[in-house]
Order: sequence, then C-alpha cells, then structure tokens
Amino acid sequence: MFCMKIATYNVNGVNGRLPVLIRWLQQSNPDIVCLQELKSPNEKFPLQAIEEAGYKAIWHGQKAWNGVAILAKKKYDLKEMGRGLPGDPLDIQSRYIEAMVNGILICCLYLPNGNPAPGPKFDYKLAWFKRLSSKARALLKKNIPVILIGDFNVIPTDLDCHKPESWVNDALFFPESKKAFKKLVDQGWTDALRTLYPDKKIFTFWDYFRNAFARDAGIRIDHFLLSPQIAGKLYKAGVDKEVRSWEKTSDHAPVWIQLKK
Repeated sequence: MFCMKIATYNVNGVNGRLPVLIRWLQQSNPDIVCLQELKSPNEKFPLQAIEEAGYKAIWHGQKAWNGVAILAKKKYDLKEMGRGLPGDPLDIQSRYIEAMVNGILICCLYLPNGNPAPGPKFDYKLAWFKRLSSKARALLKKNIPVILIGDFNVIPTDLDCHKPESWVNDALFFPESKKAFKKLVDQGWTDALRTLYPDKKIFTFWDYFRNAFARDAGIRIDHFLLSPQIAGKLYKAGVDKEVRSWEKTSDHAPVWIQLKK
C-alpha cells in the first residue's frame, strides 16, 4: 500500500539545528514537512542544504522567534497559495504559510505561545486563534482536502500533559486556550493523533529544564487537523521521539502521519 508521509517539526532555529534536521529527513524520509520557529530571515534560509537532501521548499522567515516553511520531495509540485492570516493588516509576524501539494492544501502554522499570561501576549494569542478559526472555517467551505499542521502551542486536555497541575499557570493550558482549540476542532476537523490514540499519553515537547525528557515529562502541542475530505485517508501517526535525545536538538520532536493513497 502506498502511503504519503507528512510531518511537522518545530525545529527551534533552522540554521543552528540544520545537521539535526538533515539527519532526521534522511532517516524518516517524509514526503512533506512543515517547519516552525525558523528564527531565520528569508535570505538566510538554508535552501541549498534542503535541496541537497532532496526537497523543494517555500518559507516565510523572520529573524526573531517566528518563521514557517513547507518542504516537499522534488517529485511533487509545491505551489504556494498564501502566507499570513487575514484580519489584522498590522500583524507582520511570520506564523502562517500554505501550499498545494499533490492535491492537498497544506497549512503550516506556528500559533503564539501567549506567555506571560494574562497580559498582552496572551491577548495576541487569543486574537490570532480567532483569526485562525475564521480562516479554517473558510477553508472547510472549499470542500477540498486540507490539513492544518504545526505547533499550536495548546495542550488540549489533561491526557496531553504529564502532570496537568504543573501547567495550570501556563498560557498553553489556560481554559481559554483549550476552549479555542476545541472550538476549532469542532468545526469538523479530525485531530489525527488523538483519533488514532484516544486514550494514550503522547507527547511532542519536553522542556530543556528539570531533566524533562529523561522523565518523559512532556506535553502534546504539535497537531494535525484534517478536513473531512481527507480524514478517511488517515492510516498511521506517531512521534519520532528519539530525535529529542539527539545532541543540539530542538525541545520538540517531529510528529508525522501517513495517508493511504
């Protein structure tokens, strides 16, 4: 059975962690990859190294904490369809890019963290979430295969957290954040990992501090949301957890799904 493998990875600095990224691409061999937190201006995106690894790329860079990219194996057409969310012309942060790949609209996003909260950063997070929900609703009306992919910076439920009591004061776990995520999913999207593993603790992020990875004190904040037109193709999903243990790696691990042909 032919399966397309789609992955997401908050690389936490694409240039500083380029060896890790290339090693993982060669090992995991995904067809399509969404990257977040590039921390790279457009002109310094490492296109040559990514092309040498066998991928095309589009990206929306930013020097600070943001930046998103979509990679696709060279055998696929990769057509950028848009960047940035509508609704706030003053918002210049690089957090959203979308492309058509093999008949699927791939939407790569990096939702604001929101800390410290409450405060202006949390207000921005909720406003950005509202704009994303509006965009997602419009995408569903297109009646085409769409996947929202990336670091949502939301811990949806207690099951997605090693110790919920440790995160009650964090914007990722605030009731408003969880409510916004649930409201988005309830539009008709399928949460891929939770659908395939309804009762299992699966983590995608482990803090650098307090020996979090060794204790498996993680959270699940990297998500795939599938539109009804493609949700039935969902075959497998998982986390390349071992990448989190590599030297000079991101605090996230790559997450992936497989779709049946």
